[in-house]
Amino acid sequence: MRVSKTAVAIHILTAATYNIMLANAFCSAGRTLRSSRAWPSSNSLRYVSSKEATETKDVEAKPSPPEVIPNPAAYDKLKMDDIVSLCKRRGFIFPSSEIYNGFAGFFDYGPLGAELKKNVKDEWWKTFVTRREDVVGLDSSIIHNPTTWQSSGHLDGFSDPMVDCKETKLRYRADQLFCAPVNLLEGGSNVGYVCVHEASDEDMVKSAKKMAKKILKEGGKAGSKIEPFQFKDLTEVTEEEMDQVPSPGSGKPTLTMPRDFNLMFQTNVGAMSDQSSVAYLRPETAQGIFINFKNVMGTSRAKIPFGIAQIGKAFRNEITPRNFIFRSREFEQMEVEYFIPPGDEEVWKPEHEKWLKQSKDFLLSVGLRDDLMGWDVHEGDSLAHYALACTDVTFRFPFGEQELMGIAARGNYDLTQHSEGSGKSLEYFDEQAKEKYIPHVIEPSLGVDRLVLALICSAYAEDEVGGEKRSFLKFHPSIAPVKAVVLPLVKNKEPLVKAARELFESLQVRWNVQWDATGAIGRRYRRADEVGTPFCITVDFDTIEKDGSVTIRDRDTTEQIRVPMDEVIPYLSEKIDGY
Repeated sequence: MRVSKTAVAIHILTAATYNIMLANAFCSAGRTLRSSRAWPSSNSLRYVSSKEATETKDVEAKPSPPEVIPNPAAYDKLKMDDIVSLCKRRGFIFPSSEIYNGFAGFFDYGPLGAELKKNVKDEWWKTFVTRREDVVGLDSSIIHNPTTWQSSGHLDGFSDPMVDCKETKLRYRADQLFCAPVNLLEGGSNVGYVCVHEASDEDMVKSAKKMAKKILKEGGKAGSKIEPFQFKDLTEVTEEEMDQVPSPGSGKPTLTMPRDFNLMFQTNVGAMSDQSSVAYLRPETAQGIFINFKNVMGTSRAKIPFGIAQIGKAFRNEITPRNFIFRSREFEQMEVEYFIPPGDEEVWKPEHEKWLKQSKDFLLSVGLRDDLMGWDVHEGDSLAHYALACTDVTFRFPFGEQELMGIAARGNYDLTQHSEGSGKSLEYFDEQAKEKYIPHVIEPSLGVDRLVLALICSAYAEDEVGGEKRSFLKFHPSIAPVKAVVLPLVKNKEPLVKAARELFESLQVRWNVQWDATGAIGRRYRRADEVGTPFCITVDFDTIEKDGSVTIRDRDTTEQIRVPMDEVIPYLSEKIDGY
């Protein structure tokens, strides 16, 4: 077969052209690198600044990001072990003194946990102190004059019911152990008792069934059907019943009857270690506010109604600390004591309801899921003897629904007690009413650690992005430990890295941000998602060669927009700070 010279020339020219195109493509790779996972500007939505918005209404339509399919059932399958593992693996919370095998009831906050905790406290302070004219702040000492606790009733009455296992010498909080008779469905005869730790209803029933199965087998009744469990805590059992309730430690009925255990941490102040030097770590922050009521009134020129707020550490020698940071021996509280005139329901009830709404609004504003929250109204015996009313905001943790915060109408009990104990008048002269009285108080009290745990649980999410499964934390930007991460597309292009570093350092002035230049862009996105970083900012070749813009990726939607470099801070400020 003969080929003409013309055909050969065309073939050579075509091949040469293709090779030149291929060479140009490789040579310009450093300038035009466009990984599909990097979401370049040509595939991103374009951010329109406020200035541009007034000049043009034409915004070019761009391709949509990968489809995000949420998994709404993810939380129902979440276990507490998953949360504990995540917190340790990503540097939120560690067991205290772990190199010495830990210390029960104490925890250390890691780099991300410390930031999250600080952000939560800052938001609470801004909401209830800085942005209000009727609340002032206080920071009282952890150790008060011991008479403080005598007057407040803590020395005599601040206790939890405790039971001991006579065989293992272990101690348990009686109201956290639940027993139930194992009664046969046919005939109703009793074959024993089960005893389980407080947990979610599902977990308690699961544990009880396992124990009941063993009891039936040992009693020659294997396979027999039993009546539904009727649980009650050990503070409600009779001595006859306690003789049949197995101890969690020994598996045999070796528990004592409940008795009071004082939760106060005792210490000594000064060089002597006798009774005269005994003092206590505060079990709550509220008393520091009450004993400073007169000082604050005299210096702040406040008029009732007004409040005193405090954030601080408290200590309780819990019998059985459990459920991670939910119930620990060292914890932090955020409290307001809001003083109002004395009176009947017409006076205190509207104020109480006002604080209920404000408290719930705050919890929602920092990212708690509304569907996981509830109300628990205390009535009858569940009310403290001095309280006029108390309502808890509850949260459905993986281990069950528990109290998150309480809003109580405490009457004038505390100020009256301290007035009598100190011999100092804590009356307030109302210039408008022309009378003296001891004010009543509304107390919204919130545990920082419980709120941090609830926020981590609320933030946990799973979805599917472009067919790939993802688990991440959906922290509200205001409390996210890391607000944004700056990602240079490549780390070996000096002008690009320089531009990224300049942006990173300018953002550091305002927020806690991270720098990440290692790995593929997609992998860096996933790292940021897992710790709850709301925004990823990519500096690419277009940034330094074309439009001076960067790509900002939203964590929740994965949508990306191009934002001019000088508009990045205003854009983030609106998203994070709300202005």
